Amino acid sequence: MEILTAQYLISSVTVQGCPAADKPEYAFIGRSNVGKSSLLNMLTGQKSLAKVSGTPGKTTTINHFNIKSRNKDMVESQWYLVDLPGYGYAKRSKSQREAWEKMISEYLNERENLITVFVLIDSRHEPQTADMAFIDKLGQWEVPFNLVFTKTDKSTQRITAANIKAFVTKMKEDWEFIPQKFQTSVVKGTGRREILSFIEEMNDSVLRSDLKQE
Repeated sequence: MEILTAQYLISSVTVQGCPAADKPEYAFIGRSNVGKSSLLNMLTGQKSLAKVSGTPGKTTTINHFNIKSRNKDMVESQWYLVDLPGYGYAKRSKSQREAWEKMISEYLNERENLITVFVLIDSRHEPQTADMAFIDKLGQWEVPFNLVFTKTDKSTQRITAANIKAFVTKMKEDWEFIPQKFQTSVVKGTGRREILSFIEEMNDSVLRSDLKQE
């Protein structure tokens, strides 16, 4: 997949305020400071599409970006990339955290054109309670998701592999099916091609489904 253009569209505080659900949509979420903004910039090939901040919890709204891309057959398509607020950040008031959780849960449950959620996991750490709790919620809500292990350049390959294996092992305690996994490094550009190829596959599948219904 080749990204042709990537433009900020709108920030919303409710699912009702999101743009028309007329394009395939892919949401990205993770614990605060997982490297989400940097990853989104890498995927789209833009340095400042998503604002990178050293302050965790900076994203507080549902942020939509309109992406125009071209697949391997030179067919162009448009889709939404969505930057969601991080979870597990304690340095906010209880009411603020509850408002975010309500906003995110309503979005994930009600957004009808959402194809999948990319859940970002910091590969430098062993399985974290906040990550496990969130993917369990996705399972309860029956929301499709994939795992993206970020910052793989920050540790040795051995440590990264051990942490990813530990995460998958932990998931297998409650999950029969383990979703697709991606490993990324913004510094090295690792994982960009694989994630965009996956999105291209999903877009093509949606297009084929739409054509059958016509």
